[in-house]
Amino acid sequence: MKYFIIAGEASGDLHASNLMRELKKVDSKAEFCFLGGDLMQAQGGKMVIHYRQMAFMGFVAVLKNARTVLKNMSDCKQAILKFKPDVIILVDYPSFNLRMARFAKETLNTAVYYYISPKIWAWKEYRIKEIKLYVDRMFTIFPFETAFYAKHNYKVEYVGNPSIDSVCLRSNQQQTLSEFLSINNLPAKPIIAILAGSRKQEISACLPRMLDAAKQFSLYQVIIAGAPGIDPDFYKSFLKNRNDRIVFGQTYELLQQARAAIVNSGTATLETAIVGTPQVVVYNFSFGRIVNFIKNNILKIRYISLVNIIAQKEIVKELTGHIFTVDKVTQELDKLLNDNSYRQNMLKEYERIKDELGEPGAAEHCANKIAP
Repeated sequence: MKYFIIAGEASGDLHASNLMRELKKVDSKAEFCFLGGDLMQAQGGKMVIHYRQMAFMGFVAVLKNARTVLKNMSDCKQAILKFKPDVIILVDYPSFNLRMARFAKETLNTAVYYYISPKIWAWKEYRIKEIKLYVDRMFTIFPFETAFYAKHNYKVEYVGNPSIDSVCLRSNQQQTLSEFLSINNLPAKPIIAILAGSRKQEISACLPRMLDAAKQFSLYQVIIAGAPGIDPDFYKSFLKNRNDRIVFGQTYELLQQARAAIVNSGTATLETAIVGTPQVVVYNFSFGRIVNFIKNNILKIRYISLVNIIAQKEIVKELTGHIFTVDKVTQELDKLLNDNSYRQNMLKEYERIKDELGEPGAAEHCANKIAP
């Protein structure tokens, strides 16, 4: 079969590449054309656009890059027409992907599958109309999404959560702290990990405050998890003369060895929970008081972190908008590092979440449902 896959972000590149790997196992004649990244390229096929040309976050960023966005859409449509896929697989990234779903159904009547549902359960619930019109099958990664879609009379298929796969199947789970420190030429001090996001825009907005909070704990060294596609010099511009370090390609290893983590809201919050590292979740946005009011009174969910959304209660502290301050992050870090009862309760809740997500194998389960 011929598969056209669209992933517009670094996380989508990872999950789509795993799906491509599994599709090749069950379909020896699999051909791929895609919008994605280096991990997908490593699986073979033709890349149309790299996700770095697509990852614009927020209305203003999209508006500023409108010409690029429109060109990406045009190039994607032309690639679909030229490739003539048997199936189109969309990976999250709804603003772009739902437009391509409509184009594919109306132009070629191609089968359209979605792997990793848009978070319409949080906002823009109206998108269910487009999904029901243009998406033939939806493969979800959170158990609660089944009930959400059921109330809209749309059946979905839960295949497991790819973060369970990524974290639990990593090769060096037995690595010790001393080994990690030695490999990275780090001093013999306990670690506070910082995960500041995958886009330059969010890193710029969050990292300075994250660093200022972490530096209050002089007994610890601060290690930043470098995001794929972000140049080391970009991070160094925030460090000035500090001794904080950056490690690339070792996020799970860093979390495994860290005593606590400051994490920008996103998939990383769930990955941190699966690894088992106590965390405080932060997120920056303009007009913080207004946005927090909207979050608390208009959005369909009470929380922004996947950990709390899955648990349906506050497991990790969320500091967003105007309450994302150095002082508040410092206070929460102090509890994570020094209040053992607080730490143990968080770790206990982590285990409950992992049980709910189930066993590894999301990409494998999805591939088995897609391939002939």
